[in-house]
Amino acid sequence: MVDFEKTLVDPEQVFKTPAELLQREDLSREQKIEILKRWEYDARELQVAEEENMTGPQRVNLDDVLKALRGLGVSADSDRSAPTKQGGK
Repeated sequence: MVDFEKTLVDPEQVFKTPAELLQREDLSREQKIEILKRWEYDARELQVAEEENMTGPQRVNLDDVLKALRGLGVSADSDRSAPTKQGGK
C-alpha cells in the first residue's frame, strides 16, 4: 500500500516514473491527479532553476507528467494557464 501523504510530498521517492504511478490500483484517480500535479510543479521548478544555471539531478521529464495527466483525462486549461513556469502571474 502506498503512503499517499509521503508520495504527495515527493513523488520521486516512491515512483520512478509517472507511468508507474498510473499502474497503481491502490490509489484513486483523484489521488493520482493530485500527486501528478505536485510532480508537475516540481518539474516546472527544476526548469526554472536550470534556466538560472542552477542545475540539479535530472528528474522526471515534464512531458511525461503531462502525458500521465492527459491519460487520466486532465487537460491543460488554456484559459487559466499560468504566464510563468511556476504557475504564478
